[in-house]
Amino acid sequence: MPSDHSPSEPLQLDPRRRRLLFRARHRGTKEADLMIGAFVERLVASFSEAELDELEAVLEYPDVDLSDWLTGRRPIPPECRTAMLDRMAVECAAPGAGLPEGLRRP
Repeated sequence: MPSDHSPSEPLQLDPRRRRLLFRARHRGTKEADLMIGAFVERLVASFSEAELDELEAVLEYPDVDLSDWLTGRRPIPPECRTAMLDRMAVECAAPGAGLPEGLRRP
């Protein structure tokens, strides 16, 4: 029987990190699922407790706002700006962000 876990989803993640990964992958819009989910999947295992706190706060924003901010369609409002959101914006604004390597255009 196949495993429900991909290699990028190690079983050793603690419950908080697994919960954040799930929330990042199941935002409600496919665009946000791909961008945010890929970012969190790559980095969640290495985040400090403070970074996890920041990530939790970012995930509270509506998809519409996050998608616009992360793609650069709208600037991140100063009152919402955090180091985590800035980091996500840099990574998610890259061409093909959130797409598997095989689907990215050169």
